Amino acid sequence: MKQIEGYIDVPGGRVWYTRIGEGNKTPLVVLHGGPGNTHDPLKSILNVLADERPVIFYDQLGSGNSDRPTDPLLWRTERFIDELIGIREALDLKEVHLLGHSWGTMLAASYLIDRKPLGVRSVILSSPCLSAERWKKDADHFLANLPEDVQLTIKRNEEQATTDSEEYQTAMEEYYKRHVCRLDPLPSIIAESRAKANKDVYMTMWGPSEFSPQGNLKTYDCTPQLHEIQIPTLFVCGRYDEASPESTHYYQSLVPASELHVFEHSSHVSYLEETHEYVRIVRGFLSKEE
Repeated sequence: MKQIEGYIDVPGGRVWYTRIGEGNKTPLVVLHGGPGNTHDPLKSILNVLADERPVIFYDQLGSGNSDRPTDPLLWRTERFIDELIGIREALDLKEVHLLGHSWGTMLAASYLIDRKPLGVRSVILSSPCLSAERWKKDADHFLANLPEDVQLTIKRNEEQATTDSEEYQTAMEEYYKRHVCRLDPLPSIIAESRAKANKDVYMTMWGPSEFSPQGNLKTYDCTPQLHEIQIPTLFVCGRYDEASPESTHYYQSLVPASELHVFEHSSHVSYLEETHEYVRIVRGFLSKEE
């Protein structure tokens, strides 16, 4: 299967991309999570879609194979939107489908709402975070169900600003094992991706952990504008997802031409936890929206 890769100049530096497949169906552009993570886990699963259409993966600026500038002013949603626009222009992607995962759903939604781009045929919002306040409320509920000693460790380290401590990291993993990835052992692609991630981007925009938004996204909320998304939209999440089914259903209720699918045995990375079903649902949706 044909694969092209290279670099594209965007505001702040160069981003690395790969375009897989030559099918004649509308290309799919994949927006990875984080902020500051990489394309690798999503590519390991979604590359199979390239049998029907070109699939474009890229590492957002600061992470993975892309340039890693150190200016914290670059780590803003608006710049990441400009980056996506630059990628579409450089690759001449006049018509596309979008798939965003986690932070990638914030990026996709803000792009659609704020810029009203032409040529986006549909969007898939996978394990969405479209209100940081709602995310935090869900996280507080999940934290309350952790063992008491884990809760106390998390609380103490956050109060003392020692979230880089080993005991905080260990306690954090208890949350992650329940609501981020339930596979044991963790897929090797996750460890490989973490090694290429950029913690500074994550800290600047989000915070020290999934359940502690303190960065510039801590007030993010696009729910009042979700009705402006007028293209076919698929929301998906896992039953045990930190992007809870209840919140995902709420977001879906605000988008006119939308539908929802919950993966019953998954948490936040349902594409790794229920791979065949995830691909089936995504492929079916994309084919329907050609």
